[in-house]
Amino acid sequence: MKKWLLGGIIIVFCIGSALYIWLGQEMKKGTQPIADGTAQYVIVLGAKVKPGGILSLALKNRLEEAVRYLNEYPDVKVIVSGGQGVDEDRTEASAMLSYLEDKGIDRERILVEEQSTSTYENLLFSKELLPKETKRITIVSNDFHLQRAKYLANKLDLEADVVVAKTPKSVEAKLTLRERAALLKTYIIGH
Repeated sequence: MKKWLLGGIIIVFCIGSALYIWLGQEMKKGTQPIADGTAQYVIVLGAKVKPGGILSLALKNRLEEAVRYLNEYPDVKVIVSGGQGVDEDRTEASAMLSYLEDKGIDRERILVEEQSTSTYENLLFSKELLPKETKRITIVSNDFHLQRAKYLANKLDLEADVVVAKTPKSVEAKLTLRERAALLKTYIIGH
């Protein structure tokens, strides 16, 4: 093997490794600041809903944390945000609404955003449901996802604190690898 080719491979490997580590550290930043009930609206970001309205583990974890938070802060309202993917038989938001109602969250506290197909759209379309003067929100999502969500909220002139849901161990490696690529893309193109 030619020395220049080997050198090129080593350089690419080193840059790729450094980028991988840096993006992992960026993702960890997403878990702060922890929400304290001061934002009047919580946005729960959608995730996969299986046929029959069965929540993916990632989405179930988000909703469990949302219920805990909403019970702790009864004056806070919630937006469930998520459209319908091609492999879903209902909108993510409708499945989330049913879950929250089943757990005793008053329907009058829940706003529904069902058009979004991405994290950026979750926040963009949810912002349209907020009172115009609202600048602070709370985002509920899995730990790996929150840095990108906060970054995108900031692009939309919203300041976000977070409620952190654990990422299911069964999908953690896949989701965190995919999120690194999504976060890098967001940092480069802005959304």
